[in-house]
Amino acid sequence: MTAISVNEVYAIGAPIVLAMIFLEILVSNFRNQNFYKRGDTLCTVGLLLGNIIVAFAIKGIVLAFHIYLYQFRVFDFVNEIPVWALWIITFISIDLVFYVYHRMSHRIRFLWAIHLSHHSSEEMNFAVSFRQAWFGPISKIPFFMVLPLLGFDPTIIAVAGVISTLWGIVGHTQVIGKLGPLEWIFNTPSHHRVHHGSNKQYIDKNYGNLLIIWDRMFGTFEPEQEEVKFGLVNNVNTFNPVKVTFMAWVSMINELKQKNSLSEIIKVIFGPPVTHVKE
Repeated sequence: MTAISVNEVYAIGAPIVLAMIFLEILVSNFRNQNFYKRGDTLCTVGLLLGNIIVAFAIKGIVLAFHIYLYQFRVFDFVNEIPVWALWIITFISIDLVFYVYHRMSHRIRFLWAIHLSHHSSEEMNFAVSFRQAWFGPISKIPFFMVLPLLGFDPTIIAVAGVISTLWGIVGHTQVIGKLGPLEWIFNTPSHHRVHHGSNKQYIDKNYGNLLIIWDRMFGTFEPEQEEVKFGLVNNVNTFNPVKVTFMAWVSMINELKQKNSLSEIIKVIFGPPVTHVKE
């Protein structure tokens, strides 16, 4: 079904991303802005390596799981609509599922414990997009499994998912301003800077990845107006990727030890975040 493989997408995308980072460093240094800090970047590398290890460890299992679920699909999109339309609908559907997953990752404590690491940087640059949670690939499974069940081809899901992820890198920068009419439809750098802000009006806003239309539809949109203060309300104050990964889990487990009823335990796990969270 796919004219291009996941590996080919990475092969094309990797040099482009490296060039973007290089140009961003040059532009920021020319402007005396210095968007890259050594400790922060090294922490990002540590978080990325953990994410890659987990992703590669489960990649085959996830694809096999999607292929298994695909036999129970509700719709037969592959045989009912043109290939070009299937690709477009797949991108849109991936983005909607991501919006739901991303929003819940900010509002459900155990998911926030995973996602927190992505927001732990007080910088904003293309490299921050690689500050990915170690257990993110696992936490996404229950959400994205709906796509093959609906009838989306697992191989197209895999390729479109990688391309969507590459687009997400574009939003992590301060060197690109507002993009005119594109601001109404796409999740631009301006919109995503808001998402990474700890300013009161920016907290838990702009969850989209490729599109901003879901935020506009579901009341989570906020335009960039006041200068963005990047990071968390309570910043992690460490560049240790292990500490960043597990600190919210440690806090949650310590609180669980103090609870005596099942309802209290459920509230801690599935309730809203209370530590290192933007509320």
